[in-house]
Amino acid sequence: MALLLRCDRVRQEAQGGISKMFGTVVVGVGIAGLARIRDLMNPMPSSPSEHLKLFGFVSRRSFGNINEAKQISLEDALRNKDIHAAFISTENRSHEETIRMFLEAGKHVLVEYPMALSAKAAHELWEMAEQKDKVLHVEHIELLTEEYKQLKKEVAGKDLVKGTLHFTGSVLDENKSGFPAFSGIARLTWLIDLFGDLTVTSATREKQKDKNYSRMTVHFQTANKKPLTWIEERGPGMRREKKINFCFTSGCLENFPEAPRSSVGLFMQDQNLFAKKLLGQVSKEELAAEKWRILRCLDLAEVIQQYCEEPEKIYS
Repeated sequence: MALLLRCDRVRQEAQGGISKMFGTVVVGVGIAGLARIRDLMNPMPSSPSEHLKLFGFVSRRSFGNINEAKQISLEDALRNKDIHAAFISTENRSHEETIRMFLEAGKHVLVEYPMALSAKAAHELWEMAEQKDKVLHVEHIELLTEEYKQLKKEVAGKDLVKGTLHFTGSVLDENKSGFPAFSGIARLTWLIDLFGDLTVTSATREKQKDKNYSRMTVHFQTANKKPLTWIEERGPGMRREKKINFCFTSGCLENFPEAPRSSVGLFMQDQNLFAKKLLGQVSKEELAAEKWRILRCLDLAEVIQQYCEEPEKIYS
């Protein structure tokens, strides 16, 4: 309720001509952070992003300037009254602490997924944002791809019989990225968004330490008791790829539908959505649905981790 009241207040302020520009800082300058700097410095004309002004970026490494963006200290970013929002693009392990610092400093936050590596921390952070009347926006650009949008259209209105989503990719450093159910939460988000609430029925994980190989297999049930399987597989040289096999009463979908190329980049689309929230232009219903989806996926990720770690299968 607090979040909805806050959005009403922000909407009134924006309509009244108050706080129409939001100073921003980017924290972390990896691939995502550099994309954030680029898009903040070059907003789409006549888009909500024109209400965002980049003041600088924060990094543990010394850069000086990136393009025309200047490096500032974390302390300056937290103290500066002209900075209203932080874009957090650090490694997954530090998301929770960084979100907490900026919320405590009274800043709005955009963070790359996952927002935290435990469900408890995620719920606490969301509650903190609501108590402080701040926007907490979690990036999920996997829902913004044209490939996914076409898939969602294809699936809409069909009765699921069973399905599998299988992801492969290169090795991640779990000390930084977290357990695969969290680092791979984009796949879980797809399944929840496509098929509604899910219940974990079993989850296992195979690790071959000598080969740096990992395979997590999760079995779900939909609300209609239909089975879904998510496989997250990583190893050296593995190609980043998603495979689907969704069977419906009307037939099976084994390939992604053809999708047009978007003229707007994924990070820019996400940035526009964040700016719309700051301006109070997102409905209460959309905000409530998004909150439920994000926290539900993190709850499920934690359940999956618990299943997998008792006992964990390790082969060497």
